[in-house]
Amino acid sequence: MISQQKYWNPVLETLAHEKIRKLQLEKFKRIFSWAHERSKLHKGLYEKAGIKPGDIRSIDDIRRIPTVEKSMMRGIQRKDPFPYGDALCVPLEEVSEFRQTSGTTGQPVYQADTWQDWEWWAECWAYILWAQGYRPKDRVFLPFGYNVFVAFWAGHYAAEKIGAEVVPGGVLDTQARILKIQELQCTAMMATPTYVLGMADTAKSKMDIDPRSLAIRKITCAGEPGASIPTTKKRMEEAWGAKVYDHAGATEIGAWCFECEAQSGGLHVNEAFFLVEIQDTETGEYIEEPGRRGKMIITALDRQAQPCVRFDSKDIIEWAPEPCPCGRSFRLIKGGVVGRADDITKVKGVLLAPSAIEEVVRGMDGLADEFEVIVDKQGDIDRITLKIEILKGREGERKRIEAQLKDQLRLKTNLGYNLEFHDYGTLPRYDVKAKRFKDLRGKH
Repeated sequence: MISQQKYWNPVLETLAHEKIRKLQLEKFKRIFSWAHERSKLHKGLYEKAGIKPGDIRSIDDIRRIPTVEKSMMRGIQRKDPFPYGDALCVPLEEVSEFRQTSGTTGQPVYQADTWQDWEWWAECWAYILWAQGYRPKDRVFLPFGYNVFVAFWAGHYAAEKIGAEVVPGGVLDTQARILKIQELQCTAMMATPTYVLGMADTAKSKMDIDPRSLAIRKITCAGEPGASIPTTKKRMEEAWGAKVYDHAGATEIGAWCFECEAQSGGLHVNEAFFLVEIQDTETGEYIEEPGRRGKMIITALDRQAQPCVRFDSKDIIEWAPEPCPCGRSFRLIKGGVVGRADDITKVKGVLLAPSAIEEVVRGMDGLADEFEVIVDKQGDIDRITLKIEILKGREGERKRIEAQLKDQLRLKTNLGYNLEFHDYGTLPRYDVKAKRFKDLRGKH
C-alpha cells in the first residue's frame, strides 16, 4: 500500500547524485529551448548574450546564461497577450490558473499556469507533504484566505492528491478556525509561522483553549523563515504539541524545497524538478562547497506557461555539509532560507540578517512572540530600535530580560540596540507574512 511507502517517489528521491545531475541537464536543455523559442523576454536576453540552445552541453555551460530578475517581469507585463506580456509561452486559451506575487516590494508579478503546470505544482507539494508524514488518514485544515496569492493553494491540491481530507478555512476568522479544528479533530494544518503563533495565542488568551489539547500533530509552514529558526520552531512546537516543518517556495518559482521528518536542520532541494545554483553576492563565483552563503539562482525544470529559467531569487542559502539521515539523495540547504539579499544589510559596517534577531527574541524567556525592528539614522550614525513585548505577569522581570537580551543580541549580531518595551498585545499582529523589519535610512 502507498501509505507504507517512505518516499512519495522512491525512484527520484533516492537517485544517485550523478544521475540527478544528468536528469537536470537534460531537463534544462528542454526548458531552455522552449523559452528561447516561445518567450520574447528570454529570447531577447539569450540573443543579446549570444547563447543558443545548442551551446548548452554541460552544467557549467548553464552558468553563461543571463539571469532573470523580478523587476524584468514587472516591465514586460500588462500588455498583449494581456496581462502576461512577453514571458508567456502558450496561447492565452491554454492558461487555466492565475496567481500574483504579494507585491510587498513593488508592483505584483502575474503568474500564468496551464493545467499541466498546476498538476506540476501539486506534484511538487506531494513530495513535501509525504516527506513530512502526511498520509491519507490525515484531516488537513488550511487557515488561509483563498485569494490571488498562491499561498497554500497547491498544498490544498497536493493534500487531496495524496488522499488526505482537506478542510478549507478561508473566510473564517481566527476563533472560528480554532473551533472548526476542535470540532472536526483536524490532525494537520498549513500556515505562516506568524499565524501559527497567533492562533495559539488567540486560543489561550481569548478562548481558554490549550492548542496542545487539539488533534493537530503536523504543521507545515511557509512564507517566512521562522520554521527553520530553532527558537521559533521550538515556540510553535511547544505551543501546539505538534511537529513543525518548513518549506520554501515562490509564485514565480514553485515549491522548490522542504524539510523532512528527520528534521536534520536543513531543507531538501527537490532536485528532480529544480536546478539550484548558489552565487557569491560579491564575486559572482558559483559555490559548490558547504559553509559558504550566497544568493540562489534557480530554474524550474518543468514549468511551461511562464518559464522560470535562471531566476535570481535573492534568497540567501548555503549547502549543508552532510546528507540527510532520511536517505533522500536530494541535497540539503543548511538552516533553510536565512534571508534575502535585499534584507541583509550593513548596519554600522556589520552585515545584519533579520533572522538572527528573530532567533534571539524567540529564544528569550519572558518575551511574547511579536517584535519589530527599525533601522534609521541619528545624525550620521546608524541606529537600531527593537520593539518587544513582555508577557503578562512577567513585567517585574524587565531588568533581567533587558540585560540578557542586550547580551544575546551583541553575541549573535555584533551590534547594540535601542530596546523599547511595549505592553503585551500592543504591537501589530499579522495573519500572513509579517513585516517586522523596516530600514528607514534611505527614506529621509
